[in-house]
Amino acid sequence: MTLVKEDTVARQVAEMLLDARAIKLSPGKPFTWSSGWLSPIYCDNRIALSFPAIRDFIKKGLADMIRREFPEVQAIAGVATAGIPQGVLVADVLEVPFAYVRPEPKKHGMTNQIEGQLDPGTKVVVIEDLVSTGGSSLKAVEALRAAGVEVIGMAAIFTYSFARAAENFGRSGVKLAVLSHYDELIKKALDKQYITADQVETLTSWRKAPDTWGK
Repeated sequence: MTLVKEDTVARQVAEMLLDARAIKLSPGKPFTWSSGWLSPIYCDNRIALSFPAIRDFIKKGLADMIRREFPEVQAIAGVATAGIPQGVLVADVLEVPFAYVRPEPKKHGMTNQIEGQLDPGTKVVVIEDLVSTGGSSLKAVEALRAAGVEVIGMAAIFTYSFARAAENFGRSGVKLAVLSHYDELIKKALDKQYITADQVETLTSWRKAPDTWGK
């Protein structure tokens, strides 16, 4: 996996997500993820869509990153559900077709897993709002590849930078480009006094072993 980030943009995006409370930090009272993991951080980048200036910055940031890292892009595919609105915005800026990928095929109607038209051989960049372990993101990649689409990379707003994610993307041969990441977030949160220096150790230890942390 290759993480591509421009430090200035990474800092700005981290600050915006914190200010919008799209990312919440609570080292003393952890959140419980759907996976059952305990976590001192909760990220819901969909909240950023409610802030026009932040939405516009992220949209342009993703589009610029894709132009730079994946210049051969011919279409954008969003991962349902959070990657759909971000993907639509980016596809509009790039003036390319858009489609989205469900976690699994519909159980009625046309039983589609991919919604939209993507011809076999189309060079596609997949859009995610958040990458944790990469599991759901890479399932979307598998569905697109099964349909004959050429996935040339994935672009995301934020990643926790888990070692497991690096391994998963490496095995799948998918290049990941991100606007911001966990280390930059912690630096910015400390700078803005959202957290104390003592809490940084807790946040750092969680990222090293998120599946067992707090248990």
